[in-house]
Amino acid sequence: MKTEKLVRMANQIAGFFSHEGPERGAASTADHLKKFWDPRMRAEISAAVAEGRADGLDPIALAAVREIAAPRPN
Repeated sequence: MKTEKLVRMANQIAGFFSHEGPERGAASTADHLKKFWDPRMRAEISAAVAEGRADGLDPIALAAVREIAAPRPN
């Protein structure tokens, strides 16, 4: 899937949760991405953020993508 489409979709989700504020909105957006996005979609948007290819990503969506991409402690 094209990065631009993933950015647009992530921004729409972040917009839905924006009323929760930056921190809670990012957590809710990350939760949605984990539950409903295919692992390949999550991997693509995470790679795009890491490589600086996610132009236009909303700050709440950016925080959410960083959250889902962060390594989890054992």
